[in-house]
Amino acid sequence: MATTANPSRDDFAALLDESLGGAGGGGFEGRVVKGTVTAIENDKAVIDVGLKSEGRVALREFAMAGQPHGLSVGDEVEVYVDRVENAEGEAMLSRDRARREAAWDKLESEFGEGKRVEGVIFGRVKGGFTVDLDGAVAFLPGSQVDIRPVRDVQPLMDVPQPFQILKMDRRRGNIVVSRRAVLEETRAEQRSGLIQNLVEGQIIDGVVKNITDYGAFVDLGGIDGLLHVTDMSYKRVNHPSEVINIGDTVKVQIVRINQDTQRISLGMKQLESDPWEGVAAKYPVGAKLRGTVTNITEYGAFVELEPGIEGLVHVSEMSWTKKNVHPGKIVSTSQEVDVLVLEVDSDKRRISLGLKQAQQNPWEGFAEKHPVGSVVEGEVKNATEFGLFIGLDGDVDGMVHMSDIAWGISGEDALALHRKGEQVSAVVLDVDVEKERISLGMKQLEKGAPSVAGAASSGSLKRNDVVTVTVLEVRDGGLEVQAGEDGATGFIKRSDLGRDRDEQRSDRFQVGQKVDAMVTGFDRSKKPNFSIKARQLAEEKEAVEQYGSSDSGASLGDILGEALKNRS
Repeated sequence: MATTANPSRDDFAALLDESLGGAGGGGFEGRVVKGTVTAIENDKAVIDVGLKSEGRVALREFAMAGQPHGLSVGDEVEVYVDRVENAEGEAMLSRDRARREAAWDKLESEFGEGKRVEGVIFGRVKGGFTVDLDGAVAFLPGSQVDIRPVRDVQPLMDVPQPFQILKMDRRRGNIVVSRRAVLEETRAEQRSGLIQNLVEGQIIDGVVKNITDYGAFVDLGGIDGLLHVTDMSYKRVNHPSEVINIGDTVKVQIVRINQDTQRISLGMKQLESDPWEGVAAKYPVGAKLRGTVTNITEYGAFVELEPGIEGLVHVSEMSWTKKNVHPGKIVSTSQEVDVLVLEVDSDKRRISLGLKQAQQNPWEGFAEKHPVGSVVEGEVKNATEFGLFIGLDGDVDGMVHMSDIAWGISGEDALALHRKGEQVSAVVLDVDVEKERISLGMKQLEKGAPSVAGAASSGSLKRNDVVTVTVLEVRDGGLEVQAGEDGATGFIKRSDLGRDRDEQRSDRFQVGQKVDAMVTGFDRSKKPNFSIKARQLAEEKEAVEQYGSSDSGASLGDILGEALKNRS
């Protein structure tokens, strides 16, 4: 009969070491093991995991944030063994570490399958919040809390709720989750079902949930639609808050449903009558109206004629006299103005208006108040190389050409006599309303100057007329002359004083002398230009045609002599 040998001391030590996990229990360290709750003392649970001594674990480690631990004596729990024995002879155990290890295993599996996980928001950190995922701590970015920004997150704290894992790195211990992704997915599922019950053109009640600069989001009973600011009213709406407020119940029409993006466009103005119907008949071209300035831009101002009907006054149609000026310096918002309808395009919903056309043309008004020959006063606004610009009544300018500033001196010297800001008097020589020009003269007011009425009579003169003129002034450059006794004044240039060079000397003439000259044209102020030379050449041509022939045998001298004899 075989006998069993008694185990040696070494064998007994090996069996004991095996029961303790090897190396005197050292095999337990760094492992998750099962233990039994033997007692609950104050805020700690006493747990036996089969080692020489028991360990104590804080009760808070057995509960998710904000939740009760629910632990009782006799319960079997998993804990992590940090050390088999500490200085006090107790096992160092951790429920958090055990939960974390188990949680990571579970989370990695759920992340790989794209499943949602449950967690509790329990703290704030820079840029977001911390979430307890049954032991593992994850980061919830602030942008991933909700679909729209949340001002108060407190109601969401310490409440179990689903999250979606966006990324995780076990080696670094990083997990990033999103609550927003779960809400969007749930919302999409709800939208897909609700959107099937909506059709374009349908009229429905909704509640205003949010207002932005470009419109408002309206809850249609679980699904939101966008009410754009341009679809709120036919009249101009600068901001949605002028029409609606958050929490208002509004009646809207479904304008468009995009099945691909599941976006719904809403409208309120579609439920009103369109004010643009029949607008061409209501506002005919040429009609003078009164409206209110609603908006000012760099290119003009919008004027409301009635709610929903606005017209544009282009910057070029705002003022007769203020050119290249910002519209805001001519009109202001909310100002009532008179306008004239210039053009109506019903299809494009555009009305062109004129502000200046509703007012009298200042050049017409000036011509009525100041006919040719009138004396006016004004300030020298500007001096150019060819004349002076004078500010006149009605915010218009008149120009004094350099040749009409003074007698007896050159135009350049006459210009040098005057400066900007000086008050001067002048006589009206001509008003061209179409070209918006007023011609003035200053020398015509000098003592002994020919009357302006006489100067104005140049309208009776025509090109190529031969008239007798009186020398008023002798200059180096020519003669200042007057047609008739009280007629138009004009100038004979030195080169026009005679056909031959020795005749082209102004010093051979005297003031008061009368000579015959031909009208060769008119300057910009409609003053005639005369020429003795042109008269001589015309007479010579006429004499040749009347008396000369190829076989008459008469010389050119005989012909001219006969012509002059007959003329006398």
